[in-house]
Order: sequence, then structure tokens, then C-alpha cells
Amino acid sequence: MKFEGSNEYVATDDLRMAVNAAVVLERPLLVKGEPGTGKTMLAEQVAASLGLRLIQWHIKSTTKAQQGLYEYDAVSRLRDSQLGNDKVHDIANYIKKGKLWEAFESEERVVLLIDEVDKADIEFPNDLLVELDKMEFFVYETGETIKTKHRPIIIITSNNEKELPDAFLRRCFFHYISFPERDTMKQIIDVHYPDIKKTLVNDALDIFFDVRKVPGLKKKPSTSELVDWLKLLMADDIPDEILQSGDARQAIPPLHGALLKNEQDVHLLERLAFMTRRTN
Repeated sequence: MKFEGSNEYVATDDLRMAVNAAVVLERPLLVKGEPGTGKTMLAEQVAASLGLRLIQWHIKSTTKAQQGLYEYDAVSRLRDSQLGNDKVHDIANYIKKGKLWEAFESEERVVLLIDEVDKADIEFPNDLLVELDKMEFFVYETGETIKTKHRPIIIITSNNEKELPDAFLRRCFFHYISFPERDTMKQIIDVHYPDIKKTLVNDALDIFFDVRKVPGLKKKPSTSELVDWLKLLMADDIPDEILQSGDARQAIPPLHGALLKNEQDVHLLERLAFMTRRTN
């Protein structure tokens, strides 16, 4: 079982090696990188290329580690006992299985995505140490131990919003997805838009990378934003001469709302363009 990438996802040699190393070591793959560099999509493509089912656990700021194992609904059981419902005698009726439980009890190997682990409380990763290490957990309400039947391929993503505990990092194989270089970006664009004009791609990439170089940007445009921007440029059939006007710092790119996501960055480019025009 080896990940070789797919026709829908451009994986670098380093990334393919990282995925396969994590599979061999039977350790979770911790993937970091700028937002929009394809961390979540990686899990989807690993599952698709290996022919495995994907189980996704998207983490929020309110997510607790226990929810990944199971949740016990004591309130519903109390209500049913007051109503005389027969199912109250089986406590298993009030246990909701989490994503880890689903992955552990699967009859076939699966890919488990734990997405944006750094969004949760700082104790969240520590609370999963034993479960991710031993691939089992204990259900106190029923007295049973849930053990994995087929060790899942676990991919954990992080946007680096907060530091992860050392004990958690030791249990993972780590890979940082570097921002794509120009040639890699062209391959990514070809995957999304195989019939796009090469001149449009070259001109758009010139502007895109110029914008990313602007000092002081609060949020640099990402790969996914470039893909959206190109879709708009094709839909509006923007003339070539507009994109060939030169350095992005001398003019605001057309349809810049796809690239710039806050007013500070828009105002920054406007000021730079104004200052550049005054000095010319």
C-alpha cells in the first residue's frame, strides 16, 4: 500500500515520502502549512488513491477529545426512564460513537482525517495521546474496551495557530507543506483548468507572486485563492493587456476580491499603487 499521488492532486516527492513513511511507521501524519495549501485535500486524495474509506473529524474551538471517542447522553436516558421507555435498560442506547470509534471498529482499513487540530483547546492533543498511541480506549459506561481492528491511516492537519504539545509531536510523523513554487503552481492550475491559456497563467502568476511579495500583507493569497481568481478571469474574459500592465504594486489587480480577504490589504495595495504612480 503506497501513495503515489493522483491526477487530481499535485503531490511533491517529499509529501509522497512523508505519507508513505507515516504508513510504514504506523504513526499519525501531522501536516502543517499555510491555509489553502491542500492539507485537507491530501487526506481525501490518499483515501481515493489507496481505495480506502475516508472518515473526517473537523475540529472546532469547542471540540473536546472525548467527542472523538464517544458521548454519553445521560439527559435522554433520564427522560426515557421517567416516561417508562424500555430502552432505558440498555445503556448502549445512549452512547453516541465518535469518529475514532468509527475508525477503530471498521471492518476494513480507513483513512482518518483530524482536521485543524490547533483550533481546539491546548489540552485537546494531550487528551488523545493514549488513544492514538495504543489504538484503543475504554468505555466506562459499558465496561468495554474498543480496540482497532485495522490500524487506520491518520492524517492530522494544523494551520500553526498555536503550538502543539511535545508529547503529541513525538507520536507523529511531521511534514510541512511549503508554499508551491511557480512550476508546481502551474501543475496545480493544469489539474483544475487543463484548457486554460498559457499566457493567462503566466500573467496571472506574475501578479499573484508580486502580491505575495508585498511587505506588510495581513494575509497572503493562497493556492485556493489563485484557483478562484483564475476562474473569475476566465469567466470575465479579462483582456491580456490588463494583466500585462506590470508590477502588481503599481495597480490593484482586477477582481482582487478573490485574492485579498481584508480591507487592510486592499488599502495597502492602493497606497503602494498611488505612491508608485506619483514617483513615475
